[in-house]
Amino acid sequence: MNPTTRAPAPANRRRLERLRGIWPDVVALLAPRRGTLALGVVLMGVVRATTLVAPAAMKVVIDDVLGARRVDLLLPIVIAVAAATALQAWISHVLTLLFSEASQRLTAELRGKLHAHVMRLPLLYHDTHKSGTLGSRIHNDVAGVQDLIGLGLLGFVGTLMTAAFSLAVMAHFSVRLAALSLICVTVAATIAGAGTQRIREISWKRSVIEGDIHGRLLEALGGVRVIKTYRAEAREEVIFADGNARLLDNTRETVALSARVSLATTVLWGLINAVVIYVGVRYILDGTLTLGGFFTVTVLLNYLAAPALQIAAIGTVVMTALGGLERTREILREPRENADPRRLASIGPIAGEVRFEHVDFAYTPGKPVLHDVSFRAEPGTVTALVGPSGAGKSTITGLLASFYVPTAGVIRVDGVDLATARLDPYRAQLGVVLQETFLFEGSILDNIAFARPGATRDEILAASRSARVDEFAEAIEGGHDALIGERGVRLSGGQRQRISIARALLADPRIVILDEATSSLDTRSEALIQEALGRLLVGRTTFVIAHRLSTIRRADQILVVDGGRIVERGTHASLVAAGGLYAEMHRRQHEPGAGQRGGDASGMSSASSSRSSSSTRTGLVR
Repeated sequence: MNPTTRAPAPANRRRLERLRGIWPDVVALLAPRRGTLALGVVLMGVVRATTLVAPAAMKVVIDDVLGARRVDLLLPIVIAVAAATALQAWISHVLTLLFSEASQRLTAELRGKLHAHVMRLPLLYHDTHKSGTLGSRIHNDVAGVQDLIGLGLLGFVGTLMTAAFSLAVMAHFSVRLAALSLICVTVAATIAGAGTQRIREISWKRSVIEGDIHGRLLEALGGVRVIKTYRAEAREEVIFADGNARLLDNTRETVALSARVSLATTVLWGLINAVVIYVGVRYILDGTLTLGGFFTVTVLLNYLAAPALQIAAIGTVVMTALGGLERTREILREPRENADPRRLASIGPIAGEVRFEHVDFAYTPGKPVLHDVSFRAEPGTVTALVGPSGAGKSTITGLLASFYVPTAGVIRVDGVDLATARLDPYRAQLGVVLQETFLFEGSILDNIAFARPGATRDEILAASRSARVDEFAEAIEGGHDALIGERGVRLSGGQRQRISIARALLADPRIVILDEATSSLDTRSEALIQEALGRLLVGRTTFVIAHRLSTIRRADQILVVDGGRIVERGTHASLVAAGGLYAEMHRRQHEPGAGQRGGDASGMSSASSSRSSSSTRTGLVR
């Protein structure tokens, strides 16, 4: 047995305690469906009762029709059995439709609730959790919850009904034989339950392994170009094979244990039948039980034992469903980014004054990445952020976009503390163009309209023209309605970037964040985009992250970030004259041969440095 899959006893106890805490959630989940459940229980009782008509009728057939030659009873008995069977079939059909609809609707509602919650969690949560694992939870864990109604709770109730009805009929014919059967079946069910408890533990572990495999698979599919570029197919095969091997070991252990449980229950079932046959025949010989009664009792023994032994299997289904619900509840307990009770301030149309006041920030507690950042950006001005890679530039703009909340200090927009501002009204006035452009599968038109779904086609096309998207869109089949593939795979990097800029233009923001917005463009495209960006930035407060210093020469202020601190600030001319880090970066990018001597301070290669020097005439801010 693989020791890595055995959960320690304290962990099991903690898990059971968590599952006990889930029952209020289960009740809340099922409460809107209490009418359906009540009807289901009633119909289930009718179905289980009708299944006993045929076994009970056999007593009359053997003792009365055959034994006493009461042929007149044969036709009524046949009609009763046929009617009971027809009624059972019809009600079972109704139950299948009823609970399939209820369980599927429950799954859809819970999956929708979980998806909506995940999309509203803070970006910091997404930074620390694999998207593949979250996707697995939304799909797989919720899918297991649907068994809670059909195979789970109602199945459990149905088995108890069958066992109770069978025991009552058996007791009618022989109380002693019914008591003996109940004792034997209880012992067998207890032994089977002990085995299935271990199976439940293994199944719990399997859900974790499946989540890991699913998450890695999504990562590999998303990064297939990188994998192929670096010939990493074999490495990915090894990683996937390792996860597959763990899953196979887990499955083997489950199958082996299930086989042992099945062997034990089969042996026990044979012993129970042997005991009941021996005692029943003795009762017949003593004259305390008729042949028909004995036959009916032995048939009903199956109806008593099968549900009792199924309870363990149903318990596994219920525990798996509850485990999925518990993992779902873990996510639902995570506070949404707008759940902060301080976020009551509503920001109206903003002018765009931005203040950072002694701001610190840490993605991980105790490991700050920003230290005492303070600056002011006047409305309608351009602030450029430059510095080495990893210095904290993107973190500053992430804080401005309210993706994160400062660990210390305050960020104010038009005097309002962003930590207290409602997010939707603020972000509606925010435009972001990232270096890594993300496009959705769909058409060019759909991706531009993503910023403002209510925009008219004419407004979308106007934004397209401003960003020079129309130049390539009108040259391909389908034009703006052409499908671009997953993540825009059918377009070049420069084309994707122009769509991203058109999306920001359509949003008509008051604050604009440009993170290397022209880095993916060739010289001609960059010149065209500079013109479009020039129109976008007029009258708007703009923050530009740039490695190519030629693109931010005319910024109103330049902040040099290094090690999470603002180490220099000023205009291009004043910073070059000061001879500090900015001047060194400028020299490395613009002096012939400087890039070859060691690269620039921003981590650019000599090739990118020389390439940037060729675009000094196309400054981003004019």
